[in-house]
Amino acid sequence: QVQVAESGGGLVQAGGSLRLSCAASGRTLIYATVGWFRQAPGKEREFVAAVVWTGRGADYADSVKGRFTISRDNAKNTVYLQMNSLVFEDTAVYYCAVRYGGIEHFNRAYQYWGQGTQVTVSS
Repeated sequence: QVQVAESGGGLVQAGGSLRLSCAASGRTLIYATVGWFRQAPGKEREFVAAVVWTGRGADYADSVKGRFTISRDNAKNTVYLQMNSLVFEDTAVYYCAVRYGGIEHFNRAYQYWGQGTQVTVSS
Protein backbone atom coordinates (compact mmCIF):
# COMPACT_ATOMS: atom_id res chain seq x y z
CA GLN A 1 0.00 0.00 0.00
CA VAL A 2 1.04 3.57 -0.68
CA GLN A 3 -0.40 6.59 1.08
CA VAL A 4 -0.40 9.81 -0.91
CA ALA A 5 -1.04 13.34 0.35
CA GLU A 6 -1.11 16.53 -1.70
CA SER A 7 -0.57 20.05 -0.43
CA GLY A 8 0.13 23.51 -1.74
CA GLY A 9 -3.07 24.43 -3.49
CA GLY A 10 -4.70 27.82 -3.15
CA LEU A 11 -5.99 30.93 -4.88
CA VAL A 12 -3.69 32.76 -7.26
CA GLN A 13 -4.09 35.46 -9.88
CA ALA A 14 -3.63 34.68 -13.53
CA GLY A 15 0.05 34.82 -14.42
CA GLY A 16 1.06 33.74 -10.94
CA SER A 17 2.73 30.60 -9.65
CA LEU A 18 2.07 27.80 -7.19
CA ARG A 19 4.03 24.75 -6.14
CA LEU A 20 2.17 21.59 -5.25
CA SER A 21 3.71 18.84 -3.16
CA CYS A 22 2.92 15.13 -3.11
CA ALA A 23 4.21 13.17 -0.14
CA ALA A 24 4.18 9.40 -0.45
CA SER A 25 4.64 6.81 2.27
CA GLY A 26 4.34 3.10 2.78
CA ARG A 27 5.61 0.79 0.06
CA THR A 28 8.89 1.62 -1.66
CA LEU A 29 8.58 3.81 -4.74
CA ILE A 30 11.36 2.08 -6.65
CA TYR A 31 9.92 1.13 -10.07
CA ALA A 32 7.00 3.50 -9.47
CA THR A 33 5.72 6.45 -11.45
CA VAL A 34 4.15 9.43 -9.72
CA GLY A 35 1.65 11.42 -11.70
CA TRP A 36 -0.37 14.60 -11.33
CA PHE A 37 -3.90 14.78 -12.64
CA ARG A 38 -6.55 17.46 -12.42
CA GLN A 39 -10.30 17.63 -12.57
CA ALA A 40 -12.30 20.75 -13.22
CA PRO A 41 -16.04 20.96 -12.42
CA GLY A 42 -18.06 19.07 -14.99
CA LYS A 43 -14.98 17.67 -16.71
CA GLU A 44 -13.17 14.38 -16.68
CA ARG A 45 -9.96 13.87 -14.75
CA GLU A 46 -7.02 14.59 -17.02
CA PHE A 47 -3.34 13.88 -17.04
CA VAL A 48 -1.03 16.80 -16.19
CA ALA A 49 2.47 15.41 -15.65
CA ALA A 50 4.32 12.35 -14.41
CA VAL A 51 7.81 11.38 -13.37
CA VAL A 52 9.47 8.03 -12.85
CA TRP A 53 10.96 7.46 -9.42
CA THR A 54 14.19 6.01 -10.76
CA GLY A 55 15.84 7.58 -13.76
CA ARG A 56 15.06 10.68 -15.74
CA GLY A 57 11.74 9.97 -17.38
CA ALA A 58 9.06 12.66 -17.23
CA ASP A 59 6.13 13.67 -19.37
CA TYR A 60 3.66 16.53 -19.60
CA ALA A 61 0.28 17.25 -21.10
CA ASP A 62 0.53 19.58 -24.07
CA SER A 63 -1.55 22.17 -22.23
CA VAL A 64 1.07 22.61 -19.50
CA LYS A 65 4.34 22.10 -21.36
CA GLY A 66 6.69 25.00 -20.82
CA ARG A 67 4.70 26.25 -17.82
CA PHE A 68 4.69 23.34 -15.34
CA THR A 69 7.68 21.40 -14.09
CA ILE A 70 7.55 18.12 -12.23
CA SER A 71 10.41 17.11 -9.97
CA ARG A 72 11.11 14.71 -7.16
CA ASP A 73 13.10 14.51 -3.96
CA ASN A 74 13.83 10.84 -3.39
CA ALA A 75 15.18 11.43 0.11
CA LYS A 76 11.90 13.05 1.15
CA ASN A 77 9.64 10.71 -0.85
CA THR A 78 8.07 13.83 -2.32
CA VAL A 79 7.15 14.93 -5.82
CA TYR A 80 6.60 18.58 -6.69
CA LEU A 81 4.64 20.30 -9.41
CA GLN A 82 5.85 23.82 -10.04
CA MET A 83 3.14 25.71 -11.89
CA ASN A 84 4.04 29.01 -13.54
CA SER A 85 2.13 31.39 -15.81
CA LEU A 86 -1.16 30.06 -14.48
CA VAL A 87 -4.31 30.72 -16.45
CA PHE A 88 -7.97 30.47 -15.52
CA GLU A 89 -8.24 27.15 -17.34
CA ASP A 90 -5.77 25.62 -14.84
CA THR A 91 -8.43 25.90 -12.13
CA ALA A 92 -9.17 22.40 -10.88
CA VAL A 93 -8.66 19.94 -8.08
CA TYR A 94 -5.19 18.50 -8.51
CA TYR A 95 -4.54 14.90 -7.58
CA CYS A 96 -1.33 13.00 -7.08
CA ALA A 97 -1.28 9.32 -7.98
CA VAL A 98 1.16 6.41 -7.95
CA ARG A 99 1.48 3.39 -10.19
CA TYR A 100 4.08 0.64 -10.40
CA GLY A 101 5.34 0.74 -13.93
CA GLY A 102 6.14 3.33 -16.56
CA ILE A 103 4.46 6.62 -17.33
CA GLU A 104 0.83 6.39 -18.39
CA HIS A 105 -1.61 9.17 -19.19
CA PHE A 106 -4.67 7.07 -18.43
CA ASN A 107 -5.86 7.75 -14.88
CA ARG A 108 -7.11 4.22 -14.31
CA ALA A 109 -3.54 2.97 -14.72
CA TYR A 110 -2.73 4.50 -11.33
CA GLN A 111 -3.53 2.52 -8.22
CA TYR A 112 -2.97 4.94 -5.34
CA TRP A 113 -4.51 8.39 -5.10
CA GLY A 114 -4.48 11.33 -2.76
CA GLN A 115 -7.51 13.37 -1.73
CA GLY A 116 -6.65 16.27 -3.99
CA THR A 117 -5.85 19.93 -3.49
CA GLN A 118 -7.82 22.82 -4.97
CA VAL A 119 -6.11 25.28 -7.29
CA THR A 120 -8.12 28.35 -8.23
CA VAL A 121 -6.81 30.87 -10.73
CA SER A 122 -8.60 34.19 -10.84
CA SER A 123 -8.73 35.97 -14.15
